[in-house]
Amino acid sequence: MKNLVLVRHAKSSWDNPEWSDFDRPLNKRGLRDAPFLADILVKKGFVPDLIISSTAKRAKETVHFFSGALKYDIKRIEFELGIYERGTKFIINKLSNLESQINNVLLVGHNPDITSLATFFSGDFFDNIPTCGMVSIKFNFNEWENITSVNGELVFSEFPRNFFS
Repeated sequence: MKNLVLVRHAKSSWDNPEWSDFDRPLNKRGLRDAPFLADILVKKGFVPDLIISSTAKRAKETVHFFSGALKYDIKRIEFELGIYERGTKFIINKLSNLESQINNVLLVGHNPDITSLATFFSGDFFDNIPTCGMVSIKFNFNEWENITSVNGELVFSEFPRNFFS
């Protein structure tokens, strides 16, 4: 049994036109949502064996809230530029090559990839995973290489709008 939690980075700032897309930090709402959703994941009992994140500033800031709440050593996070630059095929390939002893993975990335992956892996349709939205999917297999051919089962989806107006 494998478990994957996909998280779209929290809401980022557009305040400074000098910032590149890659370098945009979290805004006030993102700084509220990320620790809140991280605590929800803790309450659901998720314990990651591996956390993988985009290297974009807003994703790194988001994953720091999640790793802190989950008591996951920040030095063990795998930061991957390809999650930002290379899209769903890169992410699927990354997951399909994980070692079999890794059972629970948290992946922090961007749209449209997080929405596409949630739909692809779960078999449920997601129109748009909002910022800081998270989707948990369980897979009934023992080897990550099967992630490309076996649909998982949606365990839960949680979005900030469910808690904040």
